[in-house]
Amino acid sequence: MQDEPKKDGGMTRQQIAGAVEAILFVAGDPVDASVLTAALEITRLELEAALEALEEDLHKDARGIQLMRYGDRLQLCTRPVYADYVERALNPTQRQSLTGTLLETLSVIAYKQPVTKADVEQVRGVKCDYSVAALTRLGLIEEVGRRETLGRPILYGTTEAFLRHFGISSLDELPALNLQQPSEPFDEPL
Repeated sequence: MQDEPKKDGGMTRQQIAGAVEAILFVAGDPVDASVLTAALEITRLELEAALEALEEDLHKDARGIQLMRYGDRLQLCTRPVYADYVERALNPTQRQSLTGTLLETLSVIAYKQPVTKADVEQVRGVKCDYSVAALTRLGLIEEVGRRETLGRPILYGTTEAFLRHFGISSLDELPALNLQQPSEPFDEPL
């Protein structure tokens, strides 16, 4: 049975969820919640109720897609359990893998942001001009401001593309850091 519109002319929660699903499917990229509320002429509360219904439907039916939230931005993504099948069927362009150097630089930025190149170099102990330029070019980091010190160095932070690349919805999902020093020095002969 079809979900009929309410008598006041508004949409039901299920219809709103369907409209949101359609918009996100067509958009491909993340869409801001304010765009959805404006397009559907609904309140943020109505949107949240519809998003919960959509997430529940996608989860309980073991559908191939899932709703991802990046702050106030929403996107439909492949459910990780089906990623191998999608890759085999569509043979998508391989995601550029990140070198160890790029991963180290990206890790420092992700955990210490906002951070300057000099801050990253202090942690890594080497110059990082190339790595910062490459990560910026890949869209994984961006300029987020300038430090209020001599020379006003650029502050870097991670982007929404960083979250998507690693399949997380917020920086809170990053693994906890273990900052304990090793118990034995590394420079002793084996």
